[in-house]
This record gives sequence, C-alpha cells and structure tokens, in this order.
Amino acid sequence: MRILIVGGTRFVGRHITGAALAAGHEVSLLHRGRSGPGLFPEAEHLTADRDADLSVLHDRQWDATIDVSAYFPSQVTSLSGALSTGQYAFVSSTAVYRTPEARGFTEDSPLAELDGPVPETVTSETYGALKVLCERAAAEAFGFPTLIVRPTYVIGPHDHTGRFTYWVNRIARGGEVLAPGDPGDPIQVIDARDLAAWIVSMVEGTRSGAFHTVSPPPPFSFGDMLEAIAAEVGPPGTTLTWVGQDFLLAQGETGRSLPLWSEGDPWMSVNTADPAAARAAGLDPRPLGQSIREIREAESSFSTDAAVTPAREAELLSRWSARGAWN
Repeated sequence: MRILIVGGTRFVGRHITGAALAAGHEVSLLHRGRSGPGLFPEAEHLTADRDADLSVLHDRQWDATIDVSAYFPSQVTSLSGALSTGQYAFVSSTAVYRTPEARGFTEDSPLAELDGPVPETVTSETYGALKVLCERAAAEAFGFPTLIVRPTYVIGPHDHTGRFTYWVNRIARGGEVLAPGDPGDPIQVIDARDLAAWIVSMVEGTRSGAFHTVSPPPPFSFGDMLEAIAAEVGPPGTTLTWVGQDFLLAQGETGRSLPLWSEGDPWMSVNTADPAAARAAGLDPRPLGQSIREIREAESSFSTDAAVTPAREAELLSRWSARGAWN
C-alpha cells in the first residue's frame, strides 16, 4: 500500500512509520522537519506545515492516510481539501468522553461537548472536546472507511513526554519512592509499538469505526502500575510511600511534577475504558513487564525536566512523614 503518515517522526508517529515500513508498504511522511528529520531515509519525506501550505500534497494519491498530529478540526478539514486518499485513520484519545464515565465504558458512550466557539488553544480542559470535533470533521470529510483510534497513555521508547519513563527510571534508582495520591486511582497504558502495529493492520484491512486501544482491561490502578514497575526494575529494598493528594496539592505539586498522577480530576475515569472491540480486531498488547524492561534498557538516561527532582522528592517525603501516615 501507499500510505501517508501525517506526523510520522515523533514517538507514536515514529513507531507507526516503522511498523508500516516493516510491513513492506510505500510510506510518505508529512512533517515540518523539526523532529527526527534524518529518520527513515527509505521513506518519502514531504516537508510542510499543515497549518500553512499543503500544496505538496496536490496531484498525489495514497491508499491510506494515518493522521497522528491533528488537534483542531480545521486541521482535518484543510488536510481533506488538499489530499486524495482512500482510508483515513485518525489518532484520537479516550479523553473525548464526557466525564465521569462508568468503569468499562464502551466506544458509544457520550462524548464531551464544547459550549461556545472552537477554542484556539489546546489545554487540559479543551483537549478532549477538540478531539471530538476532529473525529466529526474526519467522518464528514473522509466518510467511510474512517478509523478512529482512542488510546489512553501511550508508553514506550522515544516517548518525548517521559511520563511513564520517569517512573521506570525513578523506581530503578531504588530507595523510598514518593507515590502520589490514591493507589486505587485507575490508569491504562498502551505500548506505542503495539499501537502502531495494530493501526497498520487495521489500515491493511480497511477497517473502520472507533476503538479503545488501551491496556489492561479495568480494573487496573496506579498502585498496580508502580508495583509492576518495582517488580521489574526496583532494586532490593525499594519501597513505595503513598502521599496524599491534598498534601501534594498544598505543596504545589501537579501531574507534571509527578507524571501520570491525575490530581483527583474527574477525567481519571477515562482510564477505565473497555478494550474488547480493539482486542477482537487484533490488538495484542505485550505484557506490561516486557514494556518496562525494554523502556529501561532504551531510556535509562532519559530525564523529565518538569518532574520532581530527587532533592524535592526527599523534602516532600520528609514533610509527609513529619505529619503522619495517610489513610
């Protein structure tokens, strides 16, 4: 197949490109040339800003297009006006749902709606509803077959956010580890390499519809995740100390300084999606322990600039200990 990947050189797009090339497809990459411009010399590189001039796509045709980088519906609409393609696949998010959701919610659950004009910036408050508008723009512009991919947190090598990678590398250092909030808070992840392989297989089969590309099926918690990491990479004597949400918020900590922590937000329920439809369509995530080991091997020197420093972590643990254990 001739496949166009929009945003195919950074993390998720990078893994999708690798999967498509490994499957023997002829791949074109539309990107700005800022991330990994030297990657994939065997692919065709089309350098352009999707928010500006897309004339590089004119008089061309692809069997399928995989869009990793649309955050505004206008980006989907402008792409459709410049592009001649068969199938269109859009990487969305489980953040599209109206919250809170019941555990095990399915793809036909109510979606988030914006009240007012389309926002001009992406924030934690507008991200999900903007993705909803992108999905609708895709269905209107490309029709059948449109594939909508809804992951939760994507993990794996080359993750520029470093969110999951932070916990792998922090726990690998051992000692007393600050674990934020409630260990029962739900979370789901998907390895980018499994996500990529599945998307390519779905495009190969011209499959359409919306799918939760998440793992594992609920219930799975933040505590389960950190315990799994500790089991794989934690040195002897590693301990998790759970520090309460109210205390951390009072200390000025957020989900940036303690990555993947939900801070008690109602949208944490989007981490309880039912992956049955995607699994029935062939999604086969590798064991979490395997992802943990491989991330540690590939990203042991990765540092998350926004994450809490070792000195700050020690300070928070000391203050927490001084005020007593949290129930």
